[in-house]
Amino acid sequence: MDRLDRAFDWDAFLEPVWLSVKISFTASLLVMVLGIWTAHRIGGRRFFGKTLLETALLLPLVLPPTVVGFLLLVLLGRRSWIGRLWEWWFDRPVIFTWHAAVIAAVVVAFPLVYQTLKAGFASVPCEVKDAARLDGAGEWQLLFGILLPLSARSLAAAYVLGFARALGEFGATLMVAGNIPGRTRTIPTAIYAAVETNQWQLAGLWSAALACIAFALLLATRPRR
Repeated sequence: MDRLDRAFDWDAFLEPVWLSVKISFTASLLVMVLGIWTAHRIGGRRFFGKTLLETALLLPLVLPPTVVGFLLLVLLGRRSWIGRLWEWWFDRPVIFTWHAAVIAAVVVAFPLVYQTLKAGFASVPCEVKDAARLDGAGEWQLLFGILLPLSARSLAAAYVLGFARALGEFGATLMVAGNIPGRTRTIPTAIYAAVETNQWQLAGLWSAALACIAFALLLATRPRR
């Protein structure tokens, strides 16, 4: 351990870990809100164009992360109205900040969260939902009083999947947030930088930390026997 302490700075090692957890926690909360709203509003309904809309929402699941990152650069860059509005409001561009990493994580995690929540809401019997509507329940009462409590396991699984996907995001994050030490360097980008500079021990420790966090998240959602 003394030899390891002399080999590298522990603060520098922990910095990407805390930043990754912070980005993943923020992104997972945002993507859960978006996923719950979307799954409730369009998941169980039939309307013209639903297939095209859902296909567009699921595109980040199959597109290469670099393509997702490029599209986000176009949407959030200083030449776009979103980028200019952000810069006017916060007096700084969104690109190459940890906020950009959060946005990238939300985009790539959304398909997994949406599909999981949609399946969870669909598992609630139609008779239960129809009875609630007959008793005068509105859509929000139906969501918070019936759907969410009865699909709690899917809710937990969706959150864990969203958090884990955000935690492991690399390509899109590198495109829109970069790999700036202390500002946007997450565990995946830190591993990439460590391998590039031949710091294999450091890359191995970060990989182990990432694997342990992901393992703990998945273990927490496993059914008890």
